[in-house]
Amino acid sequence: MTSTAYRPQTDYLQQVERATARYDERAEAREQTRQVIDEQGVLHADAPDRVTKRLARLGADWSLATTLEGTPRRATTGRSLPGLPPDSFGADVLGLERLMGRNDLIDVRFLETGYLAARSVGRICVRAPEAHYGTGFLISPSLMLTNNHVLAGLQEAERGAIEFNYQAGIDGQTMLPMVFDLEPGRFFVTDHDLDFTLVAVADRSRTGERLDDFSWLRTSEAQGKVILGEMVNIIQHPNGEPKQLALRENQVVDLLDHFIHYATDTSPGSSGSPVFNDQWEVVALHHAGVPLKDSDGHYLSVDGSPWRPEMGEDRLAWKANEGVRISQVLQAVRQAPVSGPATDLRARLFEAAAPPLTPPGVPQSLPDGRPELAAPAGTDGALHLTVPLHITVGITAPTVSSTAPPAATTGVGGAPSAAPAAVAPVNGHISPAETDLKAALAGLDAGRDRTYFDAEADQAARQAYYAGLDGTGLGRALTDLLEHTHERRPAYQPIRMLYPWVDLHPDKQLRSIYSGQVFAPEDFIRADAAVEAARIQRWQELILRETALGPEALTAEMDALEAALAYNCEHVVPQSWFAKHEPMRGDLHHLFACETTCNSFRGNIPYFDFTDVQEVVRTSCGRRETQGFEPSAGKGPVARATLYFILRYPGLVGDVTAELQPDRLGTLLSWHEADPVTPYEQHRNFAIAEIQGNRNPLIDHPEWARDIDFAHAWS
Repeated sequence: MTSTAYRPQTDYLQQVERATARYDERAEAREQTRQVIDEQGVLHADAPDRVTKRLARLGADWSLATTLEGTPRRATTGRSLPGLPPDSFGADVLGLERLMGRNDLIDVRFLETGYLAARSVGRICVRAPEAHYGTGFLISPSLMLTNNHVLAGLQEAERGAIEFNYQAGIDGQTMLPMVFDLEPGRFFVTDHDLDFTLVAVADRSRTGERLDDFSWLRTSEAQGKVILGEMVNIIQHPNGEPKQLALRENQVVDLLDHFIHYATDTSPGSSGSPVFNDQWEVVALHHAGVPLKDSDGHYLSVDGSPWRPEMGEDRLAWKANEGVRISQVLQAVRQAPVSGPATDLRARLFEAAAPPLTPPGVPQSLPDGRPELAAPAGTDGALHLTVPLHITVGITAPTVSSTAPPAATTGVGGAPSAAPAAVAPVNGHISPAETDLKAALAGLDAGRDRTYFDAEADQAARQAYYAGLDGTGLGRALTDLLEHTHERRPAYQPIRMLYPWVDLHPDKQLRSIYSGQVFAPEDFIRADAAVEAARIQRWQELILRETALGPEALTAEMDALEAALAYNCEHVVPQSWFAKHEPMRGDLHHLFACETTCNSFRGNIPYFDFTDVQEVVRTSCGRRETQGFEPSAGKGPVARATLYFILRYPGLVGDVTAELQPDRLGTLLSWHEADPVTPYEQHRNFAIAEIQGNRNPLIDHPEWARDIDFAHAWS
């Protein structure tokens, strides 16, 4: 068969022109992105919510990311976080380091999983009269994705086939390809504007091999697969040549609604190729490049001479590549009009039950960071989660110096003190609780040599943060500022976000906000991980036992489960006051370490200042009566956290009489003035601002307290 890489009358050059126009229109935005990446790093170039989702898919979090940002950049072999033990480097830490450009090394699983991903990619061959090649890849057991300009219509697809294993073998010799005919009569969906074609593939090759023997790539409409500044990978058959890879040579420089731009100095893409992130998730369908032009607007070839279509795609001199976002392709496929057997084939594409594929002998990777590869027929890749149901967890306060407050030994939830329960992988699989435990311990280890509080950096950040305020209408102005700068809103996860760094005191220990007792952060981390494992087990049992429960009953059961198995974390504004909604639930400014006995003792009643001196009803946690709760310790911090909350979320507190009412404002202000800000709170404020973006003005400017009009907070 004679190969013509381009057909002069095809739509390919039109796609190139459109890609070039989109690229040129975004020049200013792209330059701003590059500047942010150079000055601040990858985590700050994209929309905060997209970065948060990207971190979640990696199994990482903002706490660990900001810790890594705070460490010096240095040339190193292996891990870049100083002091972090080798066993802490799982897929989450390594993936985060690569994402942030702090480590160029790649774990060996990248190659093993990449090999499996590559098996789904094949060379498309279209027979005469307009013979040409392209690249395609399987995204379901029966469907192959490529470009519209590769397979523009049914007749062209009927003359087409996909060849798998057309690549160099271990001995360097080209392997014999397995050829599967395309079957557009069973399924064919195409879109000219998005430049994709999805077509059915024969179940057997021309020589009898099964299509099921090849992997297929699980595609996803979810966000968080790639962010600006990240490197991507392309598996392709450039100009019909044997299969080749462009590994981490393309940097994402722009994300449009439907397209993605990635720039490279060396490696263009090939029409119809899958574009992957480092976890081998498909992020785009490559479809066109942005070529270099001379002063007259003519395309240039790699040798600098004018390019002509008959030279082929590989002879063009490129400055960027453009792919179609895979989420947009999938949305278009969902909406395409199909009928009959094609409906079932489309349904299989969107099935969520197909198990991920991992290399033989390699344990399942983290749930949020795994490559979405589907297993061949007969492979059991299901995630099995088995955790202990009956758990007794205790926390023993660590030994502290004579200058520290006395540390009593206490049990969590009234249980006898004991060594923190372990949460272990089962059957080679990693449970969510184990994932959180490892991430939290990695964050804790990473912060051991980190400067606890940089007063100079904090002062500069504080001045910049409030630079626009003029002192008039301070209450509403602060509300607007706190909301506008609350850019990143991580979900409630104290095991990861609070204990490893944010809530540490200068001695790098935790102190209960109400009792003042001292605890080792590792003990709180391990205890909460065990509680999380028990919650998962109980929840699974509930779902299996009560399949007919409605939404209200499920919510009630979940509330009861959380009350019975509580974390060692206190919301100074109780969760019931805002119905456990985010971002309030995960807002770190009002979260504090607190043993569950004190947490339960306070409940959800408002703070109160008892004026009598009777101590008969007082515990180590404080005093509670029907009118309110007065803690034994931490009055200043809880007052400032509460004042922050009512400024940040006006109207959420005080809508029922059992919540904080305006007449209690004086109590909070008195506690604020009687218990001044300490380096502990300054550290918290700076650390939280690194993660969320916003600050607590009552910590930064305690003198403003009486000048702030809080009236709008209860309106």
